[in-house]
Amino acid sequence: MSDDSPLIRSLRAAVAAAPGDVPLRLHLAELLLAAGRGDEAVAEAAAALQHAPGDADARALMTRAMGIPPAPVPDAAEGSGFDWSAAEREVDGIVPPRFATGGSEGGGAEAPLTSDGAGDGPGDADAWEVDAPGTVRLADVGGMQDVKDRLEAAFLAPMRNPELRRLYGKSLRGGLLLYGPPGCGKTFIARAVAGELGAGFLSVSLNDILDLYIGASEKNVHDVFETARRQAPCVVFLDELDALGGKRSRTHSSGLRNVVNQLLTELDGVSAAANEGVFVLAATNVPWDVDIALRRPGRLDRTLLVLPPDGPAREAILRYHLRERPIENVDLAKLVKATEDFSGADLAHLCETAAESALLDSARTGAVRMIGMKDLLGAARQIRPSTGPWFATAKNVATFANDGGTYDDLLGYLKRKRKL
Repeated sequence: MSDDSPLIRSLRAAVAAAPGDVPLRLHLAELLLAAGRGDEAVAEAAAALQHAPGDADARALMTRAMGIPPAPVPDAAEGSGFDWSAAEREVDGIVPPRFATGGSEGGGAEAPLTSDGAGDGPGDADAWEVDAPGTVRLADVGGMQDVKDRLEAAFLAPMRNPELRRLYGKSLRGGLLLYGPPGCGKTFIARAVAGELGAGFLSVSLNDILDLYIGASEKNVHDVFETARRQAPCVVFLDELDALGGKRSRTHSSGLRNVVNQLLTELDGVSAAANEGVFVLAATNVPWDVDIALRRPGRLDRTLLVLPPDGPAREAILRYHLRERPIENVDLAKLVKATEDFSGADLAHLCETAAESALLDSARTGAVRMIGMKDLLGAARQIRPSTGPWFATAKNVATFANDGGTYDDLLGYLKRKRKL
């Protein structure tokens, strides 16, 4: 850039010559940040995280460049001034613990339980584990070029082009809903997005959130997002969103309705900048059961149809599941044609079934043999694609309930495949 200082220009040239030199890139990012060019510093920190996932210095620099305040450290000295330790010593032996274990050999007592269950489980944001930026990239996803292009436009291009992002007013926040038949790789794609962004990955499902005690479920939702904000950049992946954020009009449980309300609040953020660097991806097999408020602009306002793997993707999946099995004379091109509409899970099951057939045959004859095309094609004929029932339901929804063109991409696919 023309307004670069000589030092920044020199460092840019050095980074271009050695893109994998993380300390050098972070030094450039520090200079850019000091010069008030935070967007460029974010881009350099993101590139550093791609070369060194989990690097603490790169993550800290990115957090500062985004303007995210560090988590406050509680001061043990602050408080009401009351000496609780002295009061505890004074009543020691007079007031018994609320709950005590009887008959234990050491005579020890369990930790006191609270009436709202807060002491029974994780209870705060520190209990949520964020996976470090992984090595999975979109290049590791076989085929699915349309999906990759949409993800590039929604998340990746703005991160890699800070000047264009600033020009077009694109923030680093975003929400995307992945939907489609079960077993087609929605979770794997979400992890690949986190890898591309050099971001942490926090996966959440209904089992993680739902709690017996009143208010605890909503607190769990809040803690998840607080964790993501503190460890930004972070991808929050909401698995099976139809269970976590189902339509409130169909929900009889006030607890589940409150969870949806809390989720809406967290997606909006306390302020416009609260969720900066937090990328929300959600997945569902039944998007028509998701509460409409979750798909309002500014929340999960973009949808992406994840279809059964195409030819190149099926070949990559089959190759992966056969890589450590004894095979011979396998014609992958022929097998790919025989597995139209198979999901990724179906293809894994096909390889397992073919291996089982060869194993049983070897056990009966006493002679070990390899897995061949006969086993694989036999398994393909035996297994019915699990995507069929999903498309049967989705066809009705796309035909009669396509409000606002929500399912135009699904209708287009069904017409191309002559399923409509």
